[in-house]
Amino acid sequence: MRRLLNCAANATKALRTKCLDLSPFKMKSHPLVLCSASFQGDSVCNGAHSKKALLSDPQLFDAQFDELLSELTERDMNDSGLTDALKRLKEIMVYNVPGGKKNRGLSVIGSLRELLPPSQLTQDSVQQALLIGWCIEMLQAFFLMADDIMDASVTRRGQPCWYKRDGIGLDAINDSLLVEASIYRLLRRHCRNQPYYVHLLELFNETTFQTELGQALDLMTAPPGQIDLNRFTMERYKTIVKYKTAFYSFYLPVAAAMYMAGVDSEEEHTNARHILLEMGEFFQIQDDYLDCFGDPAVTGKIGTDIQDNKCSWLVVKALEVLSPEQRSQLEVRFKSLFFCLSQSSSNKARSPSLNYLIT
Repeated sequence: MRRLLNCAANATKALRTKCLDLSPFKMKSHPLVLCSASFQGDSVCNGAHSKKALLSDPQLFDAQFDELLSELTERDMNDSGLTDALKRLKEIMVYNVPGGKKNRGLSVIGSLRELLPPSQLTQDSVQQALLIGWCIEMLQAFFLMADDIMDASVTRRGQPCWYKRDGIGLDAINDSLLVEASIYRLLRRHCRNQPYYVHLLELFNETTFQTELGQALDLMTAPPGQIDLNRFTMERYKTIVKYKTAFYSFYLPVAAAMYMAGVDSEEEHTNARHILLEMGEFFQIQDDYLDCFGDPAVTGKIGTDIQDNKCSWLVVKALEVLSPEQRSQLEVRFKSLFFCLSQSSSNKARSPSLNYLIT
């Protein structure tokens, strides 16, 4: 249980943001001797060691992306008729997958290091942990690409959303599906001979289903053009957060590492899941705060929760403390805001602060 708590603690540290006096987590450097950029060779590298080959986990992780990208877009298909499509896939991957903090992906190798003693952490297991970490980053990219379309977002990670780029538009829907499908190509190729392969497939499929249920609930809670503050309850908020964010951001990376380490009992996964989902809720509350009050130059995105009529923590907490008269005023201001936005040709300006709505 102590090992699971360490994994959970590392996962939440890695996903902290710069609010509520929390400092960003620095990934621990774990030197690993690698023989080449393709990470081939046995555990002793045939005696060939190089100082340049001593890399930290984040460096190993970044180097792995180029290898996976080449595999998916250059070596995976030999049909010359697919050249343009594979070129497009490469562009999609480069633009959407590696631009974040990569903390979800790095949590896999970080958790595995907590679960296995160094003597059992082979070069192959490190490679597989890095690959699974990138599959989680790809899953997130798939979610975000689709979410940006549904929310009509403008920026993501400091650059225009993928669908906002010239010539992309709603083609981004198929692009996001390409990213998702690539996950299972990689898992099949690199992990199908592992005893945890079926667990991984079930974990990724179940997490995708849970996240999409959360997205559906989020969209249903705040349909466009309809203001109904009665839907904004703490119970509804926590359910959305649990399914839309916490499962894939916190439980998925740690659970994947647990399966890799041979930890597959239902009791241990239940305990870990309970802890990690609580951490996911805390993380989302911070994210909601930053969406309204964060600096886009720091967060990398323009907050739109208020314009999008989202069931965010700020609004839910406001509704808990407002008097009936203040609640009525808030509802009037919401309706006024959305009317103004509907009349504007550019309805994705910087999110107004909550103070604007309730003062």
